[in-house]
Amino acid sequence: MKKIQLNSFAKINLSLDVLGVLDNGFHLVDMVMQQILLCDDILIKWKDEPQDQSIQINVSTNRYFLPTDERNLAYKAALLMADKYGDNRSGKVTIDIRKRIPVAAGLAGGSGNAAAVLHGLNILWGLELSMKELIETGEQLGSDVPFCVMGQAAADNTLKPRFLGDPLACHCALATGTGTTLKPLKKGLRSHLVLSKPPLSVSTATVYKGIDSMIIDRHPDNNELVNALSSGSMKLVRKNMINVLENFTLTQYPIVKQTKMKLESLCGADNVLMSGSGPAVFGLCENIRRSRQICDDMLKLNRESFWTRTTW
Repeated sequence: MKKIQLNSFAKINLSLDVLGVLDNGFHLVDMVMQQILLCDDILIKWKDEPQDQSIQINVSTNRYFLPTDERNLAYKAALLMADKYGDNRSGKVTIDIRKRIPVAAGLAGGSGNAAAVLHGLNILWGLELSMKELIETGEQLGSDVPFCVMGQAAADNTLKPRFLGDPLACHCALATGTGTTLKPLKKGLRSHLVLSKPPLSVSTATVYKGIDSMIIDRHPDNNELVNALSSGSMKLVRKNMINVLENFTLTQYPIVKQTKMKLESLCGADNVLMSGSGPAVFGLCENIRRSRQICDDMLKLNRESFWTRTTW
């Protein structure tokens, strides 16, 4: 039996703009995504069983409410890899997911799990797929999976040596199109932060549909944001930390607005933003000590609150 353990990191949005909607219902976005250190642990095992003449997939998790069949993105990732690269292989793929990242929170938790499975089976099966090939495979699973593939290659201790010097391995990226056209950024955000998820789930599809009919007053200037990250200008980074999806989510879910307001009172208003379609909200902090103090306060409101930092 072969096995590998990988970190599946969460992401936050430093900005998120919606530019329009396509005929197929997908939205055109312009956003900056940043990987953070909060992660799930993914243990992937492969056991050759020539007599089976097929590839079996088994997923387990420490969250009882998560599906472990085809509805799970990690399962889907293994199934896709088996379909694409499983010829002349037979045996059992076992995936154990130790969740820390809040579920359905706008943090790409499930997408990261899928990305880890792509990386893991690439190694366990000796496929030697390039980053480009892994990204293209990830696109078939979801719009956040390609960024997670790139981020894990830059930050996971097992993967880093394999992708050292690869320009697609990055901690931060500009995403355009439907979110899968990615431009790696050489410099991302270096910051400690507090992450807080209210006790509810938000439907991404509902949020995007809800934003279609709304008039949006403020939009991020992502060119300015990218330049600000490159130059280290936190003033301009904060100026462009805008997520247009807040216009819908904060009005529809009062607890999300309450979470943001409390974080703003602790971190400063221009340091706080909702990630993705929500409901998770993050606040930037000047150091680890302050992030731990603020996290203690946020735990009084939301049990799923964490102090962490960006990856770099």
